[in-house]
Amino acid sequence: MPGLTTAQVTELSAVNVVIHPLVLLSVVDHAARVPLSKNKRVLGVLLGQDNGNTINVANSFAIPFEEDDKDPKTFFLDLDYVEEMWRMFRKVNAKERPIGFYHTGPRLRSSDLEITQLFKRFCSRPVMVIVDTRATGGRGDTGIPTDAYFAVEEIKDDGTATQRTFTHVSTSIEAEEAEEIGVEHLLRDISSSSSAPSSSLLTTQSLSTKVTSQLQSLKGLNSRLLDIKDYLTAVKNKKLPVNHQVIYQLQEIIGLLPQLSDDQQLGKAFKIGQNDSNLVVYLSAMIRTVLALHDLIENRIENAQQELEDSKSPQDRANEAAAQAAGVKAEDVARAKKEAEEEKEKEKKK
Repeated sequence: MPGLTTAQVTELSAVNVVIHPLVLLSVVDHAARVPLSKNKRVLGVLLGQDNGNTINVANSFAIPFEEDDKDPKTFFLDLDYVEEMWRMFRKVNAKERPIGFYHTGPRLRSSDLEITQLFKRFCSRPVMVIVDTRATGGRGDTGIPTDAYFAVEEIKDDGTATQRTFTHVSTSIEAEEAEEIGVEHLLRDISSSSSAPSSSLLTTQSLSTKVTSQLQSLKGLNSRLLDIKDYLTAVKNKKLPVNHQVIYQLQEIIGLLPQLSDDQQLGKAFKIGQNDSNLVVYLSAMIRTVLALHDLIENRIENAQQELEDSKSPQDRANEAAAQAAGVKAEDVARAKKEAEEEKEKEKKK
């Protein structure tokens, strides 16, 4: 990719990389099958389409990769293997072409620029996607576990020497209909492998799932705010240079926030609206709870009646059927029978 100005780099950052679930599953499987130490990572090729402002990552395959722990710039990458695999994939789906590579990072390495330069043999602007496969403590705890970058040679506006660096682009996870069905079946199998939930716990589990997702979202927001704070502190202390693109985006985010401290009427209206929304949620939860209790009581009553029916003898059932056929209530028959027994007992005592 030729030298780019700061404005062109900013325009390039508007590109969105769409990653399919099949790619994430393949990367996780690749990382799980290869025994890795703490600083090791796996690497593979991404297949898909480069449509300009959108890069569709639909498939991937693993490739042999080794690097020196002491010298990260010393690595082995079998490009002949990549060509042979692409030749076989092309027979299956000619639309999927190499568009970049992935690795499990979980952060950028000094050799990533050299690897990107090698992949220009297959595509003009290879995208690098870092997939964090850690079960805990990774990007997946607070958001999407992927980060995408383009290697650029940025031309400074002040006339200084050009610099090879990475520019970050946004990523999203999207699935086609067939992939959605497969993921749903996978999640269903995972949930059913544990103890199957009873029907009485469905409401509790759905509420727990919503609360958990909201908690994860809040953790992700808190993590992003801490990153912004650390960056601004580093810029203030002159540990990092000022990036005008980041500053403009922060100003845009702050401009979208409502100014509740200056306008009292707006703050009051916002609080009233929030309280009304919370009241609706509270009443809905109360009504849902009352209906659930009502269904529980009805179920208990039906079970008790069924137990009484099962405990009756065949003679009692026959008498009830005869009384019902004669148009007499079963309670009246039972009461008359009880009175007759009491009279017999009185006569015996006399």
